[in-house]
Amino acid sequence: MRSLFAIAAIALLSACASQTPAPAPAKAEAALAPAPAAKKAPQCWNGDVGAFQDIGTKTTVSGVAVECKPTADGKAAQWMGAKH
Repeated sequence: MRSLFAIAAIALLSACASQTPAPAPAKAEAALAPAPAAKKAPQCWNGDVGAFQDIGTKTTVSGVAVECKPTADGKAAQWMGAKH
C-alpha cells in the first residue's frame, strides 16, 4: 500500500515538474488586433429625419430654427436656438 502512495506521489510530482508555463502573447498577435477607431465628433439626434446630424447643421423643430452645437465640455452636442 505504501508503495502505491509513493508511486502516485512520484507520478504527480514528475507531471507537475514537466509542465512548461504558458507562453506570453506574441507581439505579432497584438499587432493583428484592430486599432481603435478614431473618435467621432459629437452629433445631435434629429427625430424628424431619424438620423444624427453633424455639428453646425441648421433645421427647424416645431417651427423654431435650431442649430446643432457642441456642449461646453465638447463631449456631446445639442440643439440650440439658431441666431439670425
